[in-house]
Amino acid sequence: MGLSILFQGSNAERLLGGLWITAEIAFISVFFACLFGVVLGVIMTSQNRMVRFLCQFYLEVVRIVPLLVLLFLVYFGFAKWFNVHWNGVWVCIFVFIFWGTAEMGDLVRGALSSIEKHQSESAYALGLSKIQTFIYVLLPQSLKRVTPSAINLFTRMVKTSSLAMLIGVLEVIKVGQQIIETSLFTDPTAALWVYGVIFVLYFIICYPLSLFSKYLEVRWEK
Repeated sequence: MGLSILFQGSNAERLLGGLWITAEIAFISVFFACLFGVVLGVIMTSQNRMVRFLCQFYLEVVRIVPLLVLLFLVYFGFAKWFNVHWNGVWVCIFVFIFWGTAEMGDLVRGALSSIEKHQSESAYALGLSKIQTFIYVLLPQSLKRVTPSAINLFTRMVKTSSLAMLIGVLEVIKVGQQIIETSLFTDPTAALWVYGVIFVLYFIICYPLSLFSKYLEVRWEK
């Protein structure tokens, strides 16, 4: 038995199918959270008190309310209140974008705020407009500073996608549990092998993000 359990029936195919769903949830969420987060980060630097209050309120809600509660609230709450049933995958994507946008926005805000004031003043003195200053001076520097933290956030989003199993989504860990349950009596070591393979699959997804982060850091330092 042992590792051979993965090749019984369609177990390997099912695990790869679960991995595809995990990747779909993670990378769609990361892509849109990155885009919306950059926009939110710029908005969070606004001098308007009401705008800043609303952004801060949004950020605090995301930080205080557990992600699992948000998943249950959207998946079960919306179905009851509005009599609509959303697909579990899209519920996860929506909730992860909601969460990731807030976190990414705060990272971008911090990066923009950390740029020395004299750099924007020098740009204005050279005749650049506010938009030109943002595009050519502030944005490139803030992207360099935010990259390590952003990659860390993205890997967290990939790993957190495992929560999808709790609302019935057949992502890779849920499929792994099903394989273990069907093999519990025939092979007591099934959990070790299945979760070991899942560990490798998550590593395959997350490690390239880490390498990409190092590549960007080296390239921008030149």
